[in-house]
Amino acid sequence: MTQSQSVPSRPRHGQRMANQREQQAQLGQAAKRFVAALDVGTTTVRCHVLNQAATVVGTAQREVTLLYPKPGRFEIDPEVLWSKVVAVVEEAVTNANLNMTDVTCMGISTQRCTFITWSKVTGTPFHNLITWQDIRAAQLVKSWDNSFAVKVLRGAARVVYWITRKRRFLAGSTLKLMNTQVTLRLLWVLQNVPGLKEAMRRDEVMFGTFDTYLIWRLSGGRSYCTDPSSAAATGLYDPFTMEWAGWARAIFRLPASIFPPVGESAGACLAVVAPEIWGATFPICSSVADQSAAMFGSCCFKEGDVKLTMGTGSFLNINTGKTPMGTTLGMYPLVGWKVGSELTYLAESASNDTGTIINWALSCDLIKEPGESSQLATSVPSSGGVYFVPAFSGLQAPINDALAAAGFLGISPSTQKAHLVRALLESVAFRGAQLVQLMHQEIPIPVKGIRIDGGVSRNDFIAQMLADLTGLHVERATTCDHSALGAAFLAGIAAGIWSGKEELLELRRVEREFVPNSDQHRVLAAEFEHWQCAVQRFLNWKKP
Repeated sequence: MTQSQSVPSRPRHGQRMANQREQQAQLGQAAKRFVAALDVGTTTVRCHVLNQAATVVGTAQREVTLLYPKPGRFEIDPEVLWSKVVAVVEEAVTNANLNMTDVTCMGISTQRCTFITWSKVTGTPFHNLITWQDIRAAQLVKSWDNSFAVKVLRGAARVVYWITRKRRFLAGSTLKLMNTQVTLRLLWVLQNVPGLKEAMRRDEVMFGTFDTYLIWRLSGGRSYCTDPSSAAATGLYDPFTMEWAGWARAIFRLPASIFPPVGESAGACLAVVAPEIWGATFPICSSVADQSAAMFGSCCFKEGDVKLTMGTGSFLNINTGKTPMGTTLGMYPLVGWKVGSELTYLAESASNDTGTIINWALSCDLIKEPGESSQLATSVPSSGGVYFVPAFSGLQAPINDALAAAGFLGISPSTQKAHLVRALLESVAFRGAQLVQLMHQEIPIPVKGIRIDGGVSRNDFIAQMLADLTGLHVERATTCDHSALGAAFLAGIAAGIWSGKEELLELRRVEREFVPNSDQHRVLAAEFEHWQCAVQRFLNWKKP
């Protein structure tokens, strides 16, 4: 997909020149306006400071310290993460040769479904942040999925869908609880964290995904809210009705009082940064879930636009316009963003292990640095019959097996390190192709190409293999950090730094387009089939 094919028609040359002259005339004022884009991911905290040309003038990053107290548990110490957030923002502004008083506004992008509960009285957390990768509630997920209550809910939704043909009830008829959703992990902490259930009965508990907790901390405890893109990913919010799901509160006996108000993804002032944090105050003008932010940062504004983020995990999103699309095999309806009267929906499927595979290869000395992996993979003509199943956190759509295990299959005495590395990279591309295949099956919207972002998208071997497997043009922008970019764009539009989406499309730059090779597609189709056979050997392996 070329850039001209994937974006709306641009202004005529004369109009564009007039716009440029107007921008130049305003340069003295515009150059002094900066957006601090904070992106809190699973593995890193980043802050980029952007000017009106959407150029990064200062940046900083810190690694997130993940805790593994027991097998299957993934946690983050909230105080450690908070201190890194404060340090990263300050460092990025300093690196831009600016003062905190020069920041016009802040935009925030956060990992989804990582949640925490804390005391209304003291502000003290009841437990660590429990991340979206955590599978401690796997047994609860399995038992609730097979419970009488959920079966009745599915049956009732099926009947109502048959009568009304409304997609909301189609989604309900195939409801499947998942570890990545907050629902059962929240139920787990209520059952297992001492004092939490009693505090909830006294109405002394605050609950939120990390965006909610972060805004609460940034505002000095004055703002308590979330946005629809983060809420919709939890499994507790209904994107069709745009409110916390009453059926979920009833079934899981969760009081309405613990759920934060749901506002907008961007606005002139969602909250105000407390002056005691950085010695300056400025508005937070956007707060949006990371994948929605990446969609906006990729300029996927039109229905049918698709992006694949390859970071810690892989997330495939398609813009479904004004219609939420519930599906039956694992494409989930989500809110992209809500800004004023504009409400944009996405459908998403995911694979939880992408960057984690590269990090594992680094930790095992299979590669010395990430860039080496492409070179090693292309140093051999094939993986030599070796296949890797990327299931450190189980397998998600369309397989949906939380107990699937990761591992190699087909190793022989002639297997070399290059074969293992190639098998690792191929597994990322195969999972990406599975998600694209599922999208074609589930979403009745034409797709012209895929825009990729995230750290793993810089791997040319994976990007080209994805194009060859899917038969779609794969487009990579000059920057891979689209979550931060999307948060900045949303905040900047709300603050008046950019006029709107048309201006953002003008600012977008494509670094490389990967064109599918039909001959290679035929070869890879056979490899893809063998890999899917290998996957079957690793299903339902882990103990719940």
